Amino acid sequence: MSINIIAKNKKAYHDYEIIEKFEAGIVLVGSEVKALRAKRANLKDGFCRFIKGELHLMNTHIALLETTNMNYVKDSRTPRKLLLHKKQLNKIFAKTSREALTIVPLMIYFNEKNYAKISIAMAKGKKLHDKRQDLKTRTLDKEAKQAMKQRGRNF
Repeated sequence: MSINIIAKNKKAYHDYEIIEKFEAGIVLVGSEVKALRAKRANLKDGFCRFIKGELHLMNTHIALLETTNMNYVKDSRTPRKLLLHKKQLNKIFAKTSREALTIVPLMIYFNEKNYAKISIAMAKGKKLHDKRQDLKTRTLDKEAKQAMKQRGRNF
C-alpha cells in the first residue's frame, strides 16, 4: 500500500481527541488536482460541515497554480464536497448531532489508483489541561528514549 501524502493536519492531533477515522473522496477541478500534485494544500484550520445532507470540507486552502485558466477560477477556500457512502454519512451525522463532536480533516493524499482522498475523523475537543498532559507524557517518552540510547552507547 503506497500512498502519496500531500498535507497533514498536525494541529488536529493536538487540539482534538480522535474517536473514529474515515476515508473520503473529494470533488475537485483539474487545476486543484494539479495543485495537490505540487503539494500546495493546507488543512490547518479545516473542518467539515453538513450542507443539505452532504458533507463538505470547509476552510481548507488549495492554492491556485499560475497555469490555471482564469475563466474557471474559484476561491482557494471554497467548500468542497466529500464523497462517502450513505451509511457512513448517516452514521457521522447521527453521532455528531447526538454528541458534541467535530469532524476534522487529518490528511490529503493520493492512493494507489492516483485518486485524491482525504482522511477525516470524528473528534472531541481537548481541554487545556489535557493538552498539557499529552505534552508532558510526550516529553517524558522522548527523554526516556534518549536515555536508553545513551545507556546503550556507554556499554
